[in-house]
Amino acid sequence: MRCYSSARVLATLAYAANSVASIVTSRATDILQPLDIKTFHSLNRIGSPVVSPSQKLALFTTSYYDPTENKNTAYISCLDIYNGNITRLTENTLGTFVSNPLWFDEETIGFLKKGALYKQPLYGNTVPSEVFAPPIAISNVMYRASQDMLTFVASVFPNCTMDECVLVKQRNAMRTDSAMVFDNLWARHWNEWMTMEKPNVFAARLDRTGSKWSVGPETNIAAMLPHTSDPLNRWSVDDYTVSPAGDNMAFVVRPPSDNMTWATNVDIYLASTKHGSRPRLLTGQMNGTASAPTFSWDGRRLAWLQMETPGYESDINRIFIYTLATRKTVAVAYDWDLSPHNLMWSRDNKSLYTVTGSKGRSLIVQIDALTGHRRELTTTGSAASIRPIDDQSLLFVHSDTDKPADIHMLNTQSQAVQQLTNTNAQTLRSVHLSKAEDFWFTGAHGDKVHGWVVRPFGFNRRTTYPLALLMHGGPQQASTQSFSHSQWNPNMYASAGFVTVVINFHGSPGYGQNFTNSVRHKWGDYPYVDLMRGVDYVTSRMRFIDKTRMVALGGSFGGYMANWINGHTDKYCALVSHDGKFSTISGYYGTDELWFPEWDLGKPWDPAGRAILEENNPERFSANFKTPTLFVQGEKDFRISSTESLGAWTMMRRRGVPARLVYFPDEDHWINRAGNSVRWHTEVLDWITKWTNTSAPYRIR
Repeated sequence: MRCYSSARVLATLAYAANSVASIVTSRATDILQPLDIKTFHSLNRIGSPVVSPSQKLALFTTSYYDPTENKNTAYISCLDIYNGNITRLTENTLGTFVSNPLWFDEETIGFLKKGALYKQPLYGNTVPSEVFAPPIAISNVMYRASQDMLTFVASVFPNCTMDECVLVKQRNAMRTDSAMVFDNLWARHWNEWMTMEKPNVFAARLDRTGSKWSVGPETNIAAMLPHTSDPLNRWSVDDYTVSPAGDNMAFVVRPPSDNMTWATNVDIYLASTKHGSRPRLLTGQMNGTASAPTFSWDGRRLAWLQMETPGYESDINRIFIYTLATRKTVAVAYDWDLSPHNLMWSRDNKSLYTVTGSKGRSLIVQIDALTGHRRELTTTGSAASIRPIDDQSLLFVHSDTDKPADIHMLNTQSQAVQQLTNTNAQTLRSVHLSKAEDFWFTGAHGDKVHGWVVRPFGFNRRTTYPLALLMHGGPQQASTQSFSHSQWNPNMYASAGFVTVVINFHGSPGYGQNFTNSVRHKWGDYPYVDLMRGVDYVTSRMRFIDKTRMVALGGSFGGYMANWINGHTDKYCALVSHDGKFSTISGYYGTDELWFPEWDLGKPWDPAGRAILEENNPERFSANFKTPTLFVQGEKDFRISSTESLGAWTMMRRRGVPARLVYFPDEDHWINRAGNSVRWHTEVLDWITKWTNTSAPYRIR
């Protein structure tokens, strides 16, 4: 297709002129600017609230990046829940980073800095003092005052104390070779090669006598599991929680076996925090993934989320409740067709709160723990980090397409919401952010499919604009109307002058489990049909979209879909494939979690599986690739090996098709370093504006 011409250059110049005119409002001082790359990366990011013992205060972290100095910073503040006062507690010096805020009591807080635990009085300008400087870094620290007990996660070797692990590392450093030998899968996972060193959960007594506190010998709570004596097992504790009284702990662990890469079995164990107690398996009758354990406030019950279908990582999450006294487990809300993400008990122990995806939002839902009756408490945007305050109110973090995350308070009876923080008020005071506008259309299989549009900066209906289609990963994931700090924030593309379109194609959760399940064996079918029909729907109704200046971008499965689009249509001027699968065959052999391709597509050596893999294989259509494509790849991505992007880029350049490879040797499946994210946005926005002849409202490079 022709994606640019002299006429389109004139249209672009007209757009730029109209954009300048349109952002000047009736008030001369009210001039808004686009969300440019530097401003976006300078925004504050707020952490989850941590409620005080009196339930009147809450700690939270604020982190930010300084693009000029290329430094990340994080500090802790205290929020008075009822009068709204916010007090910064820790230093806000560039490059200083603290995390894991916690309460020792109503007047003393704790936090982690460089893997060590510190304490600091809540009041007065006092210097933090060290509580615990372990020989190896710790994380995920909790404190229970009734037991004077600390719990934390630390990575150790099998049958080693933390001190002994230091000696093991020292001996390993003296080896004359660097070989790693594997007989069983996994050899690597996500972004690291497997070693014997794995996260374990520990408990230790905290002696708070006098001004100098001390931490007693640590106990490895998981060490009593029988399989931990085998040094070849590569199991690890993924998550844990402690009862409010501190007497019991529940932790999540993947049982070690030779099928760990193709089985999704993840278990929950219950253990006493006292030394010598053998953990009790709670999920032995189920072979799916268990997650998110949480104790009731009276400590009598434990709830968790449970998938029941073996081998399927996107199965629906069911809610199970275990009563400690009777050792009986029941399911609640089993008829629910949406999949909850996490759980938190109400203060009266009668209900559970959860966040669930629903039609492109992440909503708070209250569930009666006895009857399973459900009630939606929020209706817009995306909620996270629920923290009950009392029987009728809770704190949570909320964001929307045009609103970065902030802490809010929700009245669970009236459903009234009050915003308590506004961490980016100063930075965004003169920045325009567009809202999401929903639309529905008939997609593949005759099903209704949901999407939304974010209009470009300086929007003028009399001007035409290019279109950017953002395609999410998964495929069993969903885009949500939230403010993302990742590479897929719709306002970053709208601020560059694009009508930005987001579509939750088949496979997306939040529209019923059948909709999620339907993408199995249909990677190149249903999602592609949905995306093409969705774009046709939008362009036929929004006359301000220039159908000759469209681009499509995606990461992970979205990157796969960019490759699939390249082999099946030339309606787009340019594509961006971030860590996208090029060959479903080589992609199977190079990935880390085999259950994913085996469930969704099949096994390459099995004739039936091979046929499905080839049917959905973008590489099979590589002779048709003609759309200029930007490939982005992280070397440490073991989900989608770097050879996938390298192979697609090699094919296109060998065939003389315009293509560029942006390679990050220090990144994985995501772009984690802020400086790399700045470069990512620069390369991507430069690519799509170039191939659509779009003059962005600000200078990209």
